[in-house]
Amino acid sequence: MEIVHLNPAFEPIFWNHVNQDMPHYFFFAFDWKYNKDETDILLALTGSRIDGMMLVCKRRIVQFRGNREATRLFLEHLDLEEVELQAPKAHMQYILEKYEPTWSHKLMLMVLHRGEERLHTSYPIVELDASDAEQIAAIMNKADPEFWGDGTTDQIIAGMSSVNWIGTKVDGELASICRTRLAMGIGHIATVATRETHRNKGYATSLVSHSVKSILKETSTATIYVLSDNQPAIRVYKKVGFTPHKTYYFIRRKRR
Repeated sequence: MEIVHLNPAFEPIFWNHVNQDMPHYFFFAFDWKYNKDETDILLALTGSRIDGMMLVCKRRIVQFRGNREATRLFLEHLDLEEVELQAPKAHMQYILEKYEPTWSHKLMLMVLHRGEERLHTSYPIVELDASDAEQIAAIMNKADPEFWGDGTTDQIIAGMSSVNWIGTKVDGELASICRTRLAMGIGHIATVATRETHRNKGYATSLVSHSVKSILKETSTATIYVLSDNQPAIRVYKKVGFTPHKTYYFIRRKRR
């Protein structure tokens, strides 16, 4: 097995490989296409066959795909002190030998294909803009401080040109929010969050349904990630038509 850096010479086999399961490889494809200056992808090759991939983006975000032996070899090339890792469970043995746990979560990738949707839109949906960014940040920070606690109003405003934000409002105040992105032939729902006082009323279901309807006008596949122990969110996504596709461990680690 040979470890090589992805470059133009290997792009044909890279794209052929990731297109076989784009939801599974979405961030590899997205970062290589849109964030190439901040992205390094290593391939584990046996002849012209890809046995594994490692994505390193912004010298912090790391993802592994493929077989365990490829991950073991990739780790020999990984020289970062702190990382956010996403990998299949079977790879964790090797990862834990190099990185000391700080926290970890089991993460489920769910997928919905056109024709599988079951939409439930019970509330008016509004498009959000920079004037809503402060409320968006507050909802995200409160809903999941572990993942979103560092998000700021300025960061949300800066990213609004490449994503679509929608929400539901109650008496002029944002009750629930949703962020989507269309890329690589997939509509990815990246954020769903609701104020605690407005939960269990169907706001998230309406937002996800609206997002899926919009996505399926443009492409045939929608994806969403959810913590595997977040049963209320999983119920919402299944109600709309999403089904489990892959499971990963999402981990923040410090080097041993």
